[in-house]
Amino acid sequence: MTDLTPRIDALMKGAVDLHTHPGPSLHPRKVDHIEVVREANEAGMRAVLIKDHYYPTMPVTRLINDNMGFTTQAIGAIVLNNPVGGLNPSAVDYALKQGARVVWMATAHAKNHMDHEAKEADFKNKFPVNSKKTVAAIPTVLVDDKGAVLDEVKEILDLIAENDAVVSAGHHHISECFPFYEEARARGVTRLFLNHPTYVNEGSMEDIRQLVAMGVKMEHSICMFVPSTFHIFDTDHLREVIAAAGVENTLFGSDLGQKNNPTPVEGFRQIIEVLIGLGHSDDEIRLMTATNAAQLAGLDA
Repeated sequence: MTDLTPRIDALMKGAVDLHTHPGPSLHPRKVDHIEVVREANEAGMRAVLIKDHYYPTMPVTRLINDNMGFTTQAIGAIVLNNPVGGLNPSAVDYALKQGARVVWMATAHAKNHMDHEAKEADFKNKFPVNSKKTVAAIPTVLVDDKGAVLDEVKEILDLIAENDAVVSAGHHHISECFPFYEEARARGVTRLFLNHPTYVNEGSMEDIRQLVAMGVKMEHSICMFVPSTFHIFDTDHLREVIAAAGVENTLFGSDLGQKNNPTPVEGFRQIIEVLIGLGHSDDEIRLMTATNAAQLAGLDA
């Protein structure tokens, strides 16, 4: 059997992970913020986004970039769950002006996510549980009863457009995603992506094709395709989602950092090996693990 290590080593150079979950966090984590960037730096990765479901990370990434001497860039973000006020334009405004590059709509506190937790024991068991008891979450939606995007969401999208930042519909249902991304485009947002579209968002292959036609990139969570506590999809599903969007519209985020899982760098190495096994060329793999994410985040701007 051919040793793929040198090929994987080479493909890790310049890779970009826009979806890591290090600590400190209320969720149990395997690595902290500095460790995750240090490991990426040792692998020669270009950039790593630090994401927490409950607090903005740009102060942390600024400290890492200014003080640790890493070549790998740490990228900050904000997720619009309850602790930042949910769909809070002020929180978004301050985060963007302090350097956040990505804004996620609600994840753990999206009504769609909370409905899954209430109905599906397996879903609830897979998503990390807070290490301390917190007040009851208020579910978030992006649209009103008639399917119209909420005014506060429109204000947030205007801020994202003004700052040329990236936006994701978070864990909201696919039925909310379409009007959300349509509104985003109408308001001048050009950096659009959706994470794990066939997971909690419940998107189909046709949904992926339609969203890509609207300019939305598809980010797939590595943790769902490699051995981990989140492993739910096989390589046939991976082949199908890549074909639905095309390699030019597909990127991978590790979605890793939790205890009992590979680290983000380990996950990236594993998905590269899987992609090699599926027959993708090095150029295609670089698109999906480096170039597409770098362009989405504006790293070349």
